[in-house]
Amino acid sequence: MANERQARLGDRIRVLIAERLEKGLRDPRLGFVTITDVRVTGDLQHASVFYTVLGTPEERADTAAALKAATGMLRSEVGKQLSVRLTPSLEFIPDAIPENADHIAHLLREARERDASVAGLAAGAVYAGDADPYVKPREFEDDEEA
Repeated sequence: MANERQARLGDRIRVLIAERLEKGLRDPRLGFVTITDVRVTGDLQHASVFYTVLGTPEERADTAAALKAATGMLRSEVGKQLSVRLTPSLEFIPDAIPENADHIAHLLREARERDASVAGLAAGAVYAGDADPYVKPREFEDDEEA
């Protein structure tokens, strides 16, 4: 039951923060942010907010600074909207999904290229020994045995 409550609270916090960011903060450093996930601890005291930012590494760093500066205001907004006794503290963590996806795509592309090169080598390959390397039993003629 606690896991279900954690999930519901995390989903609600994700929606509230996303709506607040959609309305806009007055911080010019804030870039195009997407809240991907919120995980709440078992005691409902801490929420880890995972986000992605579209843009350059500099824009990502600026957005991280803007979110860190706005943490208190976002926590108070979340506290006003939630019906819980204690408002969980917020921690903003950059989500590594885009970087992981790019890395996996790169590895798959590299594997495809290696497979193609191996297939090219195999197409022109010939056997190192006889064409039929299997030993065949000798055939005796009836005249030799008699």
